[in-house]
Amino acid sequence: MKVLDSDTCIGILRGREDVLERRAAERDEVVTTWVTASELFYGAAKSAKPDTNAALVVRFLDAVPVLAPDLGSARLFGEVKARLATAGQIVADADLFIAAIALSRGATLVTGNRKHYDRIPGLVLEDWLRA
Repeated sequence: MKVLDSDTCIGILRGREDVLERRAAERDEVVTTWVTASELFYGAAKSAKPDTNAALVVRFLDAVPVLAPDLGSARLFGEVKARLATAGQIVADADLFIAAIALSRGATLVTGNRKHYDRIPGLVLEDWLRA
């Protein structure tokens, strides 16, 4: 399973050929999270064309399963956040929720944002934005 982060979803929504080709070639199930869906709707709402962009987001999310948190991801969120805080490493809660959902399902997170996610132990990353 591949979990798309916001930056990768935006690449798809903007029609980036390299990202679209990578998505089309993917054999694993491709999903996203409720956090990413929320971030996409936020971006649409603050854009110059909020209604048009919100409609694009809805069409995109109709074609991609959206994972919700469960007890396993909630537990991982708490454990990872505590471990990082003890080490003096802060990661935004939104990124931690996305990572915890991917970790709890044994999935690969597809993101160009390695800076935030590299600090999360056990999280497998893939970057479709920079081949």
